[in-house]
Amino acid sequence: MSIALKNLSIAQIRQRFAEPGVFPSPEVCQQMSSDSRQGVQHIWRQLQRRQREREREDFRMRRIQRFERVLWNRGLQAVAGVDEAGVGPLAGPVVAAAAVFPPGTLVEGVDDSKQLDEDTRLRLAAEIRSVALCTSIGSADPGEIDRLNIYHASLLAMRRAVAGLSHPPQFVLSDARSIPDLQMPQRAICKGDSLSFSIAAASIIAKTYRDQLMQDLDQRFPFYGFGRHKGYGTSIHREAIRKHGPSPVHRRSFHIVSELNGDCSRRFYQLLDEVEKASSANVLEPMRRRLRTRSEKDRLAPSELHRLRLLVARKCKNLRRQA
Repeated sequence: MSIALKNLSIAQIRQRFAEPGVFPSPEVCQQMSSDSRQGVQHIWRQLQRRQREREREDFRMRRIQRFERVLWNRGLQAVAGVDEAGVGPLAGPVVAAAAVFPPGTLVEGVDDSKQLDEDTRLRLAAEIRSVALCTSIGSADPGEIDRLNIYHASLLAMRRAVAGLSHPPQFVLSDARSIPDLQMPQRAICKGDSLSFSIAAASIIAKTYRDQLMQDLDQRFPFYGFGRHKGYGTSIHREAIRKHGPSPVHRRSFHIVSELNGDCSRRFYQLLDEVEKASSANVLEPMRRRLRTRSEKDRLAPSELHRLRLLVARKCKNLRRQA
């Protein structure tokens, strides 16, 4: 039955098309575009924006499966996507996930986990698990991170995730980095968590799993606020480390943890204070030169020297931007 918009109030029209997936027929679109009421024109513009967003999302979802389609068309039935979560935090494990899907599988809305809010990630994680052939989690704990460094620990977690799959993959797609010691062919895709469906799905699984781990650690170590910041170096988290010291799940190899715990040299803290008080980039230029002299290299540990150079460069950049 056709709709005569002129017989409907603006409130009735708004209610009729309030649902996100609802869009008017071509006939109703014509009526809307020619309706003289400002309220109807406002609704019409909103519907047009909604339609453009839907078209962009449809296009994105078609593109996000292109790497998998090439492999499926070559007869490879078990293609795994792999990604990690938790490289940057000061505490907790680094977690990787791997996911294998039946050829042709697509879950609407899957994207890089960093682009999604928590509720959307949780909803999609459940849907991903329900349609995947298999998913797997691998992790490296803070001790392994301290022993190997975070780069190699994250690769270890990714390798463990692949090894844990109940359907051994014939090909692996990973985000940005090749995974060492895999027995099957692989491809590392730069920004793969936004360009590959299976990698994006793995990023959602890894992120939601790690977030829950940090919620659990929040119960064991309530002073640090892990449930809120998930171990990232927020101001609240840094202050908690200063006050209580690192917990057993903090990454001691991260220089900022040692710095906040007072483990660095007196000279380091003297120079750090100068950096924090600097009001212009010109004030920091002499320090930048000093940090390259033999005398400072002899007074500072290599990690302290590296940290100060980074801080000076960052502070100079910020001060020049503000000038």
